[in-house]
Parts: sequence; structure tokens; C-alpha cells
Amino acid sequence: MSILDRTSQILRANINDLLNRAEDPEKMLNQILRDMEDALRQGQSQVAEQIAQEKMIQHDLDEAKGNVDEWGKKAELAVEKNRDDLAREALRRQGDYTAQVEIYQKQLEAQHQAVQKLKADLDSLEAKYQDARRNKDALIARAKRTEAKKQISAASAKISSVDYSSDLARMERRIEEEEARAEANDEVKKASMDDEFKALGDNDAVEDKLAELKKKMGK
Repeated sequence: MSILDRTSQILRANINDLLNRAEDPEKMLNQILRDMEDALRQGQSQVAEQIAQEKMIQHDLDEAKGNVDEWGKKAELAVEKNRDDLAREALRRQGDYTAQVEIYQKQLEAQHQAVQKLKADLDSLEAKYQDARRNKDALIARAKRTEAKKQISAASAKISSVDYSSDLARMERRIEEEEARAEANDEVKKASMDDEFKALGDNDAVEDKLAELKKKMGK
């Protein structure tokens, strides 16, 4: 497993852990970005190492090809000098280096593919990192809106679960009773005052009758 695969797994694990713990969205996203930055640094180091190995294989391949040419020339020189023994040895050496060339070519091809794969993975991680950076503020705003909706919903549910109608009815009844008492007091005061005025009127009538009676009797 490449280091990019391992860092990707660690990154996903960290994200899942943060989500499960329902931490503050801004802290969570900042932590995710830091994890992605670490993954990018490790990925860049891994890619650089693999490129270096590719160059080393290329160097070994070039050196093996040079040896093939060199021992071929030595074999030709030995034949010219009628040194078949040396020619045979040179050809054997040339064959060994030819085999090395084939091995190095296969290794180089495999290494090149591995490097290209790592580069593609790194580019993908870089794109995701840049996308996360661009969308961080929008994601934080969405998370805050969602939290506000949850709080409003919870408050609404709490209010809905309590029945205030009976309390309001009792309060209304008390207010009506107080209003009735106030009206009764006003009526009592008004009646008392009317009685006083009526009494004054009755006294005047009696006095008038008494004066009339006295006058009639000559007194």
C-alpha cells in the first residue's frame, strides 16, 4: 500500500471521528484541511522518492546498454586478433548485460507507471484540498444554518408540548371577576348617592306639607 493510500485512510478515519463527535463545524473543517495538508506533504515526498528510483533504474539501464556495446566491440576485436577464447568470453559478458537490459527495461516501465499513478493520486488529492479550502466558509455557514434550524425546531417542539390554554383561561376568569367587582363597587356607590339625594327630596316635601297644614290651621 502506498503512502497516499495510507494517508487517505487516516484522513477518512479522522473525518469520520470528527463527524461522529459532532464537533464545532469550523474546528472540524480546519482539522480536515490540516490532515489533507499533511497527506499532501507525505504524498509529495513519496512521489519524489519514486521519481528518484525511476532515474536510478534509467541510469542502470543506460549503463547496461553501454556494457552491451562495449563487450560487443571487444568480441569483434578478439575475432580480429584471432583470439576466439577472448571473443567467447566477451560474447558471454555481452549476453549477461543484454539480459540485464531486458530486466531494467521492465523495471523502468513498471516504475514509470507507478510514478504516473502516484502523480495522478497526488493531483487528485491536491484538487480535493483546494476544493475544500474554497468551500470551507460555505460549509461552515450551512452547518450554522442547520444548527439554528435544529435549535428553533427544538424550541418550537418544547413550546408545543406545553398547554397554556388552561392557565390563560384562569387568568381571563380572574380578570373578569375583578372587572365585575369594580363594576359592583361603582353601582353600590352610585346607589348610595342616589338614596341621599332622594332623602333630601323627601324631607323637602314633608316640610312643605307641614307648612301648608300649619297655614290651614292658622298657626
